[in-house]
Amino acid sequence: MTGPRFSIVTPVYDPSAEVLQATIDSVLAQTFSGWELILIDDCSPSPHVKPLLHAAAAADKRIVVIERSENGGISAASAAGLAVARGEFVALLDHDDEITTHALEHVDDYIGRFPDMDYCYSDEDLLSEDGVRTYPFYKPDWSPERFRAQNYCCHFSVFRRSLLVEVGGFRPGFDGAQDYDVILRVTERARMVVHIPEVLYHWRQIASSTAGDPNSKPYAWDAGRRALQEHCDRVGIAAAVEQQHPRGTYRVRRQVQGDPLISIVIPTRGSAGRPWGIERAYVVEAINSIRSHTSRRVEFVVVVDTAAPTHVVEAIGRAAGDCLKLVWYDRPFNFSEKVNIGALHATGDLLLFLNDDIEVISEEFLDPMIPLALEPDVGAVGAKLFFEDGRLQHAGHVYNHAPYHAFFKFAGGDLGPRGLLAVQRECIGVTAACLMTRPQVFHEVGGFSMMLPGNYNDVDFNLKLQRAGYRVLVTPYAQLYHFESATRDPTVGDSERQLVVARWATQLANDPYYNVNLAPNRDDWVERGAR
Repeated sequence: MTGPRFSIVTPVYDPSAEVLQATIDSVLAQTFSGWELILIDDCSPSPHVKPLLHAAAAADKRIVVIERSENGGISAASAAGLAVARGEFVALLDHDDEITTHALEHVDDYIGRFPDMDYCYSDEDLLSEDGVRTYPFYKPDWSPERFRAQNYCCHFSVFRRSLLVEVGGFRPGFDGAQDYDVILRVTERARMVVHIPEVLYHWRQIASSTAGDPNSKPYAWDAGRRALQEHCDRVGIAAAVEQQHPRGTYRVRRQVQGDPLISIVIPTRGSAGRPWGIERAYVVEAINSIRSHTSRRVEFVVVVDTAAPTHVVEAIGRAAGDCLKLVWYDRPFNFSEKVNIGALHATGDLLLFLNDDIEVISEEFLDPMIPLALEPDVGAVGAKLFFEDGRLQHAGHVYNHAPYHAFFKFAGGDLGPRGLLAVQRECIGVTAACLMTRPQVFHEVGGFSMMLPGNYNDVDFNLKLQRAGYRVLVTPYAQLYHFESATRDPTVGDSERQLVVARWATQLANDPYYNVNLAPNRDDWVERGAR
């Protein structure tokens, strides 16, 4: 006999009668009727639970009740529900949460649009104890690197049942992070992961839940770390997984394999300035700060204007020593041409494009970037950059009807919504002020466009990478000061803006790592309609 489209699996352990009934009612109210609700009582001690479950099953034949003989925790209860599920897809619903009236109808629509979909997740919000909806979480499209840093998918999760069974379903030992563990294993094999950019799930805030208190279940964060470590081991990522702040986020500390040579390409005209009131030749101090913050093999490919002061050129030689390749440039300023020429002279395994007006902050700043840049499907890796006064200058681009730096000029220590600024993640682009890529990828997409001599050349380059199928990543663990525009005219020409918009209008209005529910023409992830 053909089963329903959806099996909703709900482990139950001692919720209040009012909350449990609200959860069941949210399923009964669905506009899509092809579902079964599997309620697994995990030996709830309160006397109201079993009668309420059986009354619900008696009132609707689509409701199935399983009574476990001993308390085994949420993973064991979920496994018991999966064992009897008949649906083509399995949806997860906690016993104190609710789904929106159209939730299953929306998921069914996406299944029809994307027949290879093996897993999907939606946006969500919180439901206060007095029933007020708050704190919506508008998520990015599938972002595997961010998912390795936090379970941002979470609710409303729907899996193709055959794949869920194939990967082993719910495993013991991961209570509190059982969904993270199972999503990691499913997405390793899924043909397609789909994000539904609508709030379909209301996560109830109660004192004993992580929605109400992130510190309420410390065992959950350790279980998440172990699930993520096993994921890295399975997929061949040589790394150690660490918990970090804020709670619920992780650092995948990748190992640098081998001893790659990094070609650091720095275009310069030899300018000087006074950041923090101290006179400096920018390029010289940039090289000095790099050398004091990495033990990796590097070569400095410095593309220098022929008009640069002689004493600065001599100081470049002293700072870089035997690692220097000096390339002269005698044409009118064109940033794109200068870095393209530098790339042609580079011999390293990786290219790192750097502006000359930087100063490195983090020790071994290359180590977080190198393993990411060497992954076959990664086109570019960027870093976290700060202004002279410590405010945030760059943490990845967002293309929200125009190019922006995410959270531009926010406080340097701001974690961002849901810890966004504290984790490694995919983004639509990164600034060429600090951009690492593989030489073969750089040349494959044609390098930087010389039609964009001063601005938007990195936007164009990033979108060429996306078009070629590469991911672009930003890591918060490589940090530098960037004395922005200290060595060039910061004016943005209309011709450059018009060229980028003409070439990439669709992409500039459809950043997959933003969300259509967020306000247009902003860089700070504010909800649409908010001031």
